[in-house]
Amino acid sequence: MEDVLIVLIIFGGTFGVLYLFFTTRHRERLALIEKGADASLFKSVSKFRWSLLALFIGMLAVGVALGVITGAWINSASNIDEEIAYPAMIFLFGGVSLILYYFFIRKKEKLQE
Repeated sequence: MEDVLIVLIIFGGTFGVLYLFFTTRHRERLALIEKGADASLFKSVSKFRWSLLALFIGMLAVGVALGVITGAWINSASNIDEEIAYPAMIFLFGGVSLILYYFFIRKKEKLQE
């Protein structure tokens, strides 16, 4: 029973936040249109690039996978506990992959300028 309640609270909270976000955005846009603002104002938001999100998730997944493999190797090759080896290597390689992603994006943005 408690599990069902937790799931309902999570979905209810998510629905509430999204409902408030979209209704508030709709009201703001209607108010701007009533004041005579140009509709191109709504299109001025930069385009979201799915390819960069895919690269981000891919690099993070590869980093985590390398962390799991390295954690297993360290666990079998030394006396370090499994509870220490796996999380340490997952965070290490996941963090390194995110740092590499940052430098890749920064280099790409400099080339576009």
